[in-house]
Amino acid sequence: MRRYGLTLPIETVPLSAYRELVTELPDLGFTDVWSGEAGHADGFTPLALATAFAPSLRVGTAIVPVQTRGPALLAMTAATMANAAPAGFVLGVGSSGPMFVERINGIPFEQPFDRVRDMVRFLRRALDGEVVAGDFGTFSIERFQVSLPPRQVPVMVAALRPRMLRLAVREADGAIINFLSPADVKQVAATIGADGDGKELVARLFVCPTTDADYARELGRRIMTGVITSPNYAAFHEWLGRGELLAPAQAAMAAGDYRGALSAVPDQVIDDLLIHGSPGQCQDQVRAYVEAGVTTPVLSVQPAPEYGTGLHGMRQAVRALAP
Repeated sequence: MRRYGLTLPIETVPLSAYRELVTELPDLGFTDVWSGEAGHADGFTPLALATAFAPSLRVGTAIVPVQTRGPALLAMTAATMANAAPAGFVLGVGSSGPMFVERINGIPFEQPFDRVRDMVRFLRRALDGEVVAGDFGTFSIERFQVSLPPRQVPVMVAALRPRMLRLAVREADGAIINFLSPADVKQVAATIGADGDGKELVARLFVCPTTDADYARELGRRIMTGVITSPNYAAFHEWLGRGELLAPAQAAMAAGDYRGALSAVPDQVIDDLLIHGSPGQCQDQVRAYVEAGVTTPVLSVQPAPEYGTGLHGMRQAVRALAP
């Protein structure tokens, strides 16, 4: 594997304690640190800390929504991060969903595909240092230029189904995928086809290094049920062939029965989407994703009873999963 990433933040470890964890990542074989925005932290502050603590790490967002920052602000933030990261910065963007965009940020969740497309087109020009002006469809720019253009900033797109996957490889620098199995990656790769040649395929992988399968499955249900029963991911897993397996959980969630939805997610689905087992078994499963077509696996390490939830335990878990 040419690249091997870790997701930050780890929810059980405060940002102020990251120096010890991050500084040893390059020696463990990690090349990347990726962050995102889902309610715990913004997508950029953890990356600024990571590149300051370990400048040899490439950093990236997986992902930040295209609706919650204006085009110019997003371009400025990306340029700032790129200029601060000696080993490179990747801007991963996506449509997010109504829960994050509309319900907790008060921003209309409208035309998600068009907004992603238009933002990618704007960002690629702006981050190249162009003076950008004109109508992009879902927004208009009077005049904008990044005052200190960084070196090349790859722009990637979080994609679930064929239309967004094709956008990611035709107009951006690659796709970011998650909540899927190695077999699903093959379906994604087949959908992308020749347009994906030479493009990066980043996969965020949830990993729990424990041999206690019951614990891992219960954890996986808590992490995943709300996501995979949401409309976007329900459609994604319908496309992947899990529609029948997930229908009872989706019906329970639609009825407001969260506990019923949790119990209705089959073990088979959790085992498909959550990597768990001994550290060696977890590493084998990560390799299966790479063999299926992932170019950059990015581990989201989850607390395991063998290691605990504090900084020391999470460092031990990260070490055990190192390439």
